[in-house]
Amino acid sequence: MARARHFSNVIAFDDAPFARAHRGRVLVVGVVFARTRLDGVLTATVQRDGADATRVLSALVTGSRFHSHVQAVLFQGIAVAGFNVIDIHALYGAIARPVLVVARRPPDMRAIERALQSVRGGARKWRLIERAGPMERIGRVLVQRAGLDLEEARRLLEGLTIQGAIPEPLRAAHLIAGGVTTGVSRGRA
Repeated sequence: MARARHFSNVIAFDDAPFARAHRGRVLVVGVVFARTRLDGVLTATVQRDGADATRVLSALVTGSRFHSHVQAVLFQGIAVAGFNVIDIHALYGAIARPVLVVARRPPDMRAIERALQSVRGGARKWRLIERAGPMERIGRVLVQRAGLDLEEARRLLEGLTIQGAIPEPLRAAHLIAGGVTTGVSRGRA
């Protein structure tokens, strides 16, 4: 019988808030956690509605001093900086670490597909979203995953969620990104 993998060291990413009219680069904050202890912070910028998130975040993870310890990467949603869609399977291949996308609610796929029609590279981005697969329910959240099975994803979430529905590393990334950008953290992760 195969030994179950455990994921205690993770990097979780969230993008910083930006004005609706903003068209430049957007801050993305990554937090490194060992179980529920914050061990580090990484930052990068990606283009608003661009196509560089997978490449930039892959380089950030593999180039960091945390790379050898990190066992999984988490995102809240499959896109950062508007519609800069993360190719979770390419990211998994590039960093050799499982990737887990977490969402509180099912996304409105029809609205996303319509919105992508007016975004440069929208058809490609829609294919990436479809390729990530359908969202699967685990407890109070939905997930998309690359490099781990559903049971491993469930154990990962249980080990990182202190209260509520969102894992602590994603909450921290959200709070830090908001605080650094606006001067005060707010809102739910």
